[in-house]
Amino acid sequence: MVSSQISDVRAFNRFYTRIVGALDAHLLASPYSLGEARVIYEVATRQTVSAAELSRQLGLDPGYLSRMLVKLADAGVLANLPHPTDRRQNVITLTEQGRVAFDNLEADAARSVTALLEHLDATERATLMVSMLRIRRLLGDDLPSSPVIIRSPRPGDIGHIVGRQAVIYAEEFGWDGSYEGLAAEIAGKFAQKHDPFREDCFVAERDGEVIGSVFLVDAGGGVAQLRLLYVEPFARGLGVGKTLVAQCVARARAADYQKIKLWTQSILVPARRIYAEAGFELVRSEPTRAFGQDLVSEFWELEL
Repeated sequence: MVSSQISDVRAFNRFYTRIVGALDAHLLASPYSLGEARVIYEVATRQTVSAAELSRQLGLDPGYLSRMLVKLADAGVLANLPHPTDRRQNVITLTEQGRVAFDNLEADAARSVTALLEHLDATERATLMVSMLRIRRLLGDDLPSSPVIIRSPRPGDIGHIVGRQAVIYAEEFGWDGSYEGLAAEIAGKFAQKHDPFREDCFVAERDGEVIGSVFLVDAGGGVAQLRLLYVEPFARGLGVGKTLVAQCVARARAADYQKIKLWTQSILVPARRIYAEAGFELVRSEPTRAFGQDLVSEFWELEL
């Protein structure tokens, strides 16, 4: 890791610490510390929880947590009840007073976050939410699996798709700007004028973020052409590329095409594997100089 990356992470941490401090400032006006508020939240959002589970979940020393639980119980916020299936331990629950305390803390937190976000417009808020989810996933947060949605393109998607492909292929294979020019030409032509009955674009999205796409265009003579398939590196292995290609094949059949063709490069091994699994056959390959590299172009076809 280069020193600039370390500095960037540390700068982000300092900034985010200030933000978190602002969000937790409402606790100073409540009778609970930050740690106590976290305990109240965890107990409120679980049906049953033991002290051992709270210790693991919050990363707190068992002795420190025990003293905190005693204090909250003495304050009438928490209660210990017999475990429904294990008599050797108790479960911790909120009392009526504890439920009121939780509701007040949640309302204060919501007002604090609202104040933080209210100066952002809808697009900026959506971007922030996607970025936060992505940071959590990249750094190993145990988030539940989110579904991948396949949808039609929205305003702004086409430009984003072209830009991301140009960056990915430059980083992974050293392709120059001529690829971006070609992708922009193909996608731009689709955006400006396409036949909605015989041509389509499929966009894969997860948690509001575009993670892949593909185009199906009319090549003439009853032949469709699959173009510009890509999947974000962090989303590979989820079956996104396979799903996008399957969508193209189904769409081509519905539009009564007799064949689908595509042009790719031999170094795009994951894409070639997807095409082969979908039933495409390699019909021709030839050396070529493209995108600033010596490549082997491949031409694949699928009879429908």
